[in-house]
Amino acid sequence: MKKRVKKHLPNAITCFNLFSGCVGIVFAFQGDLITAAYALFLAAIFDFFDGFAARVLQSFSGIGKDLDSLADVLSFGFLPSAIMYELFLKSQQIENIGTYLSFIAFAIAVFSALRLAKFNTDTRQADIFIGLPTPANGILIASLPFIIEKYPQLNKYILNQYTLSALVVIMCALLVAELPLMSLKFKNRDPRNLYRYLLLLFAAILILFFKFAAVPMVIFIYISLSIVQFKIANNNIISGPKKNS
Repeated sequence: MKKRVKKHLPNAITCFNLFSGCVGIVFAFQGDLITAAYALFLAAIFDFFDGFAARVLQSFSGIGKDLDSLADVLSFGFLPSAIMYELFLKSQQIENIGTYLSFIAFAIAVFSALRLAKFNTDTRQADIFIGLPTPANGILIASLPFIIEKYPQLNKYILNQYTLSALVVIMCALLVAELPLMSLKFKNRDPRNLYRYLLLLFAAILILFFKFAAVPMVIFIYISLSIVQFKIANNNIISGPKKNS
């Protein structure tokens, strides 16, 4: 019995991630973006703990990896797309093309799927990420409804189809970019832990003062610290082995 629980617990947590994403999509298309965002944050918590449980219990399986990716496509691909789509509908429409331009929001789901497929087959991503992880991308998009609610004076800048379109393009590019980014897997005597601690420190301070509005700043610091880390380390991780012609 204990062995069966150990085997299936990580997958059960992943299913809660998937369930949270489904609930969030319902609220997003009902226009309740705050509740949809909370559902995405809950999915991100489950996504963290399914991997944590798998490492602690040493319970890894092919089905677990595939299930995690499928859950992530929905929770951090389609759900952020739904939130972004609703933001487009709430924004000032561009004459003649505004309604059709809103569909660009679903490019996030497409590029998230590409990102996850790439992750599952890329052996370079055992200890680092190549491209922005889908949970980070999803959390960034989910923070927008909170920023709009807390800082209504920014609505004219955020609820703007040009701004939203540019954000979609940037986030899609970051998802599949050949950009090495650090993971938050702490290891004993790993000098890279310094950057992880710095990220957590900055994130804690910013979230304390700005709450959910701090998320874009945290993502920016995450990318910046990763770039500094790999530049200093002169890490050639993304170059890969050369092929014989």
